[in-house]
Amino acid sequence: MDLFSQASDLGILTEFTDGQGQRHVTDETALKIIVGAFPARTPPHLVDGPVVMRFGHPARTELRERVELPVRWSIEAAEGVLATGAANDRSLVWPENLPLGIHRLKLTDGMGSSEEAPFIVAPERAFGGDFDRAWVIAVQLYSVRSARNWGMGDFTDLDSLIRLAAELGADGIGLNPLHALFDDRPGDCSPYSPNSRLFLNALYIDAERIPGYTPIPDGDAIVRLQQNPTVDYEGVAALKWRALRSAFSRFCANPGPASRADFEAFRRERGTLLVGFACFEALRHRFGKPWWEWPEEWRKPDQAKCAELLAGPDRSEVEFVEFVQWIADRQLAACRKLAERLGMKVGLYLDVAVGVQADGFDAWNEQVAISRHLAVGAPPDPLNTLGQNWGLAGFNAAGLEIKSFEPFREMLRASMRYAGAIRLDHVLGLKRLYLVPHGFPARQGAYVQMPLEALFAATALESVAHHCVVIGEDLGTVPEGFREQMADWGIWSYLVVMFERDEDGRFRGIDRYQPNALVTFNTHDLSTYSGWRSFGDLKMKRSLGLDPGETDDARWHALGLLDEALRQYDIEGNDLYSVAKFIARTRSRLMAISLEDLLGVIDQPNIPGTVDEHPNWRQRLPVAVEDIAGAIDVTALKNATHERMRIAN
Repeated sequence: MDLFSQASDLGILTEFTDGQGQRHVTDETALKIIVGAFPARTPPHLVDGPVVMRFGHPARTELRERVELPVRWSIEAAEGVLATGAANDRSLVWPENLPLGIHRLKLTDGMGSSEEAPFIVAPERAFGGDFDRAWVIAVQLYSVRSARNWGMGDFTDLDSLIRLAAELGADGIGLNPLHALFDDRPGDCSPYSPNSRLFLNALYIDAERIPGYTPIPDGDAIVRLQQNPTVDYEGVAALKWRALRSAFSRFCANPGPASRADFEAFRRERGTLLVGFACFEALRHRFGKPWWEWPEEWRKPDQAKCAELLAGPDRSEVEFVEFVQWIADRQLAACRKLAERLGMKVGLYLDVAVGVQADGFDAWNEQVAISRHLAVGAPPDPLNTLGQNWGLAGFNAAGLEIKSFEPFREMLRASMRYAGAIRLDHVLGLKRLYLVPHGFPARQGAYVQMPLEALFAATALESVAHHCVVIGEDLGTVPEGFREQMADWGIWSYLVVMFERDEDGRFRGIDRYQPNALVTFNTHDLSTYSGWRSFGDLKMKRSLGLDPGETDDARWHALGLLDEALRQYDIEGNDLYSVAKFIARTRSRLMAISLEDLLGVIDQPNIPGTVDEHPNWRQRLPVAVEDIAGAIDVTALKNATHERMRIAN
């Protein structure tokens, strides 16, 4: 089979038209790498990939052309065969009321040729939420100041934020991704570039809340970290890992029966994934290289080899990683429980990164469904004429189908574990991913089709199981019909007021916002409200040598159009609370207001296209969490959000 036929069988589009209307044909050398990065599989010849049906609904699947009849089939689950049958025409009619889940469909045609495919029985749609119109405060957790934290926000600060949100009538806190990063790369601090999406960032642990905590001797270091204008990840990590190792030593010496029982329960609950992550971390520190350069015996996960590691001298290091994840998990769980006790309908709204670092745990652990040789990105467009390479490894369709979508479901389970809502970054990646081979410019990537219906079905399964609303970040240009498919599966849209404008630039009215959506004025990659009104974002980008994409005159015009939109609804003024009142009146069921906006912060958390030029993901809030209520106009905020308030007071 020639290269282009192989690419076609894998769903790789070898040519596309970019956002500037330019036709691109993928370079043959790059295409060869893309094809080679996918797992080998036999192209389907009986049915077109995964079968999806909704529980209780009649469903049928058409056989492919030139299939020899009759076709016999069976649907099998772990507990055994669920159903069998045969087809003498081109339609396979499935029995109704099959159990929810992802099963295996086995098919054999009249010539004895057979194949398998995932068979997904999904709920009719994802969990729809049990609230009418609520709102949350959006926070970059690392940025939170407090009188007690170590220069970086932690889970005790999250506890305080939840209490503050409850007092303000909000139904939850929205957070940046809490994914595990690399503990030995403090400068690599983007929450969107994780080591693993399956585990938590240990730097969010409040070390002082670990049972039996003993104060570290260098108290002056904590004071210095607290006084820094930005997060000193290296300094925070040095102190926090010292404290965690000290706590682990005390735990090993005298765990206490209740703590030991809870630790063992956590280990059983997270099972082989936790063991694998802990072994990976121990091996990563031992070898100091990317996992594909490790000794051959360790380049792939192996439960038997991990058992050897646990029985050898590395046992303590492996158990330490498990201990750290246990502490992080239980502290985050306590925040979730607090939100529930306070009657919050959302609780925690968590962000999920679009991919993982190629040398991290997820890519090592899942080498079939994640392609480490390819990076997720975007083709050239008017704002990024060279295209974008985000440097993250993503899922591939062939591997997901081979693994019956279990890696994707594991990622969702980990994200939904304590969340009332999650946001899937770049949700368009469930339909197609733009993948760039390492070493090639971003414009030499290719679009790869993903099994959208199957991924939506898997999302609905986990969403219903966890009672978790799913929001898809669907900003920008998306294929026709994509948002309708999202809505059909109960996945909400993500509406940003900055972008909700007509062709003439006018801001859309409140009736133009659909109900099943989260609405917010901006995002972490956009200007804050104060920065937008003061032109601070334009000034900052120009000072960094970046094209801000907007002139001062255009900004003045946009400000006038926003004022006009507010006046249309008899909203006086144009401060943040006026804008909050406008957003609160939309039909969208969930609304987010960023803490940076509430505190009048000028600089945005992240400026895309910069690395060291701007303190991305390092800026700290100007006010400690204990003083936030006194730094904002609580009355104005409650007046603005009273239609959505959990507590009418």
